[in-house]
Amino acid sequence: MSTTASYTVTGMTCGHCVSSVKEEVGEVPGVTAVDVDLATGLLTVRSESPVDQAKIVAAVEEAGYAVAGQS
Repeated sequence: MSTTASYTVTGMTCGHCVSSVKEEVGEVPGVTAVDVDLATGLLTVRSESPVDQAKIVAAVEEAGYAVAGQS
């Protein structure tokens, strides 16, 4: 059974930003699919089993952006 989690990414302004986030989040172990909507900042992560939210946030930060609501 797969799971889906959504996050709001802030700071993205272009297609390259989307690619960077997709690449970093896609490297998180267990992640099977990543969708990013530039207009809304919505990041949707699909995985085989729940992935630690901190790993997703860290991947977004590694790409140079932030997840809304995270300190």
